[in-house]
Amino acid sequence: MSQQRPVRSNPHPLAARPDASMSLLTNVMDHSLDDGYAEAAARKSAEGVSGLPRTLRAKLGLAAGLVLAALVVTVGAAQARVAAPTLAKEREELIHRIQKGTTEADGQQQRVDATRDAVDRMQREALKHGGDGKAELLALLAGSTQVTGPGVKLVVDDAKGSEAGTGGPRESSDFSDTGRVRDRDMQRVVNGLWQSGAEAISVNGQRLTSLSAIRAAGDAILVDNKPLVPPYTVLAVGDGQRLSTKFQDSADGQYLHVLQENYGVRAKISVESEVTLPPAPSLTVRTAKPKAGAAKADGADTGKGTS
Repeated sequence: MSQQRPVRSNPHPLAARPDASMSLLTNVMDHSLDDGYAEAAARKSAEGVSGLPRTLRAKLGLAAGLVLAALVVTVGAAQARVAAPTLAKEREELIHRIQKGTTEADGQQQRVDATRDAVDRMQREALKHGGDGKAELLALLAGSTQVTGPGVKLVVDDAKGSEAGTGGPRESSDFSDTGRVRDRDMQRVVNGLWQSGAEAISVNGQRLTSLSAIRAAGDAILVDNKPLVPPYTVLAVGDGQRLSTKFQDSADGQYLHVLQENYGVRAKISVESEVTLPPAPSLTVRTAKPKAGAAKADGADTGKGTS
């Protein structure tokens, strides 16, 4: 009698299939795009079918912009071409008015200069013939006439290699230097010559009077508001040898000597048998009164005329 094997029952009757874990991978492979992406792709496809491609629309927009820019440029050029003759005419009129005004101003300046020269000439003549025997002294002090006579010539110049605005002690103190001649240096030189007995002085052809001023404007030296450039040539009328010796022995002459020795300022003085100083460019008359003799003469003439 044969024996039958007992049949074993499955201990896990509800166990999953071995390939059940592959369902997620299968789902990803079957649905590689999210529903939103799929919907957007479908929409783009629909637009591509019903409308124009994006690149074509961009090209059409660029073309429209270029056409508009060309239109604006063309209109502007046309307007400029139309307005050009008017602008040219206005420019010519403006140039003509400027030239006419300049010519008139030049003519007025010439008349002013001529009148000023005539007034200066009459003032010099009045000083020359008036003054009760002191006309020459008065004209000399006023600088109204040219002066010629013996004297000295003093040439003052900057040190070699000196430049404007280089700084140094003299920029902020009274005694110093960059090697440049300053207005205060020329003031001391001129005052020293006056004190030494000079009768008349000029600097670079500029006649000095009792009202003259030596000032500075930046690096330039001004004499009566006229700029001078180095070297500065000072001419002084007087007893040449005595004037030279007395000036060099004075405090101002020693000051100039210190500038030479310590700061390289160049100076040379010489005795001249004859120097010529021009008259002052203009005279300032503050007060004036008629001459007594002339008034009496006028009164006498008037009396004769009415008798």
